[in-house]
Amino acid sequence: MTIKEILEKKNLVLSFELFPPKKEQSFAGVFEAAEKLSSLKPDFISVTCGAGGTTDGNTSEVAAKINSMGIPSLAHLTCADNTRESLMQKIQLMKDLGIKNVLALRGDKKSDLSDFEHASDIVPYLKQAGFCTGGACYPEGHPESPNLDADIDNLHYKVDAGLDFLTTQMFFDNNMLYSYLYRLNSRGIHLPVLAGIMPVTNASQVLKMVRLSGAHVPPKLMMLCDKFSANSGAMYQAGISYAVDQILDLISNGIRGIHIYTMNKANVACDIMKNLNSIFEAAA
Repeated sequence: MTIKEILEKKNLVLSFELFPPKKEQSFAGVFEAAEKLSSLKPDFISVTCGAGGTTDGNTSEVAAKINSMGIPSLAHLTCADNTRESLMQKIQLMKDLGIKNVLALRGDKKSDLSDFEHASDIVPYLKQAGFCTGGACYPEGHPESPNLDADIDNLHYKVDAGLDFLTTQMFFDNNMLYSYLYRLNSRGIHLPVLAGIMPVTNASQVLKMVRLSGAHVPPKLMMLCDKFSANSGAMYQAGISYAVDQILDLISNGIRGIHIYTMNKANVACDIMKNLNSIFEAAA
């Protein structure tokens, strides 16, 4: 089933994200995490290309494995360093493996070999091939954009190219998302938006996330990190509680989808869902 079809049938969608292994012998661990996540009955599981596209070759294999578990997969595809020929080869591989959903991304460019500059450049190829196609969006603006208005201008190019849905970058302040959605609507962007949630289960994650994404960290989360950073068990529990509160508020405000960045730690998703299973069932 495509994610577009799922969104048409359900009021609330739940999804998780995995990254593929860097080495062939590591597939077992990723598949084990996928099995545990599938037991939570998500609407789909997304598979990244890894940092800098380093595990791009394993994305389709993991996505196909997830499909075989009876859970729709969403395979990430970056345009960086792809020629038209290599892009078409990857598209054909995904079609051959039965993948129906693709997230179009720019990715990190490592050479001058690419025929594409932006994610919007590859969306028409994916739509022509018959994929349900999603795109990324940034509630606080892309780190390379001069301001949020310019970032939404760039998002319009992707949407106009034929996207079916959007998934947000991580954020820790729900008000940032609500304000962003208002701006999208006022600019004529009305696609379903899935909210990307990154559970913070150790304090060092916060500094790393701020450095990489520029995400605003609310005082409440900073206080949790300051209070419990020296106690790993307490920090884990506090991070799960913060994510649960964040998700509950999003659901209460009518957000269409919750996308949890698991970092391949299935136990994190399991502990979050222990608190929210009945809520998701009621809201779906």
